Amino acid sequence: MSKKNYDNHNRWRNKTVAFRVSPEEDAQIETAVKLTGLTKQDYIIRRLLCRDVVVQGNPRVYKALRDQLAAVLDELHRIEAGRGVNDELLDTIQMIATIMNGMQEDFAYGQ
Repeated sequence: MSKKNYDNHNRWRNKTVAFRVSPEEDAQIETAVKLTGLTKQDYIIRRLLCRDVVVQGNPRVYKALRDQLAAVLDELHRIEAGRGVNDELLDTIQMIATIMNGMQEDFAYGQ
């Protein structure tokens, strides 16, 4: 038998919630999870319960931001070549901008 999995409030997490997503939706979820530095479980729970997703800067988050910005740059080069902008790219750019703004505010306040 596996070890009981407790959350931060010492509640036993013994229920499984599963759902299907498209490959595109999965890619968007994976991107968001990487950019927040949370586990996929914690990210999805916070989003479903309409709680704030607070990004704590760490090397993994910085690497994810760098990689996503490189991917955005590649997409912008593709767009410049005459192809259109897709919604996933706009969502990713919005998420990166939000995270960067939050990091800038933390830096300004010395946190």
